[in-house]
Amino acid sequence: MDDKTRYDNGMKTRRAVLGSAYVDKASAGVTAFNQDWQEFITRTAWNDVWNRPGLARRERSIIVISIAASLGAWGEFRIHVRGALNNGLSRDEIKEVLMQTAIYAGVPAANHAFKEAASVFAEVDAELNTEAAED
Repeated sequence: MDDKTRYDNGMKTRRAVLGSAYVDKASAGVTAFNQDWQEFITRTAWNDVWNRPGLARRERSIIVISIAASLGAWGEFRIHVRGALNNGLSRDEIKEVLMQTAIYAGVPAANHAFKEAASVFAEVDAELNTEAAED
């Protein structure tokens, strides 16, 4: 598979997981400085890893939110909580991931992760309410 196909496939996956609104905003921020990086992560992370056989997207989301919380990578965590919802995880399943994370990565990380996840849930609810009001 050539790099263009890998990029295109990665972008499809990225949009499916994170949503087009987020990807469009991120794409608008591409500069000459970070363009190579953005293309690299789209090809490698979003195609070569996320599109591998062996794990479903929902399972990959579980792994990513757990690791992001463990590392305190809150921007990535918030993005991937949305992705986990898009990949079919329920809020209760995300809660269970954070409970498991607390035991293996520490209570402070999980405590903050609960706050961040609740904030993302509130944003998603507000967006859904806005969409419903517009219909």
